[in-house]
Amino acid sequence: MTTSATPGPGVPAGLGRRAAAIALDWLVALLLARLVPGAEYGSGDYALATIAIFAVEIIVLTWLTGSSFGQRILGMAVVSEAGGRLSLWRIIVRTALICIVIPALVYDSQRRGLQDLAVGSRVVMRTSIGMSR
Repeated sequence: MTTSATPGPGVPAGLGRRAAAIALDWLVALLLARLVPGAEYGSGDYALATIAIFAVEIIVLTWLTGSSFGQRILGMAVVSEAGGRLSLWRIIVRTALICIVIPALVYDSQRRGLQDLAVGSRVVMRTSIGMSR
């Protein structure tokens, strides 16, 4: 999907880098879900534990640091359209949309997925907005 969007602050993170970050976040969630008692690999409990850990990790770390674990490792940050931090409720909505996958697969010409368009956020390179790794 390519719709026009006005460029915002910061250099947009590339799709490959964003995909790698979400893969790192998912891998961490998969590994941590193995530690949940009663959640055997491949079971419904394991799947539920994995998605819950994935969502909590993204929400908490994005709220506290502006980046999920994978985004931080790869030098990215989630910012508002104006360049500031997102509020907790926007982070929760954005994460819920990521968890249902479809919004993250549809994006505009500025590389903003539907989850970013819905809450007014952007994923940018940390160095382009004056944030250190």
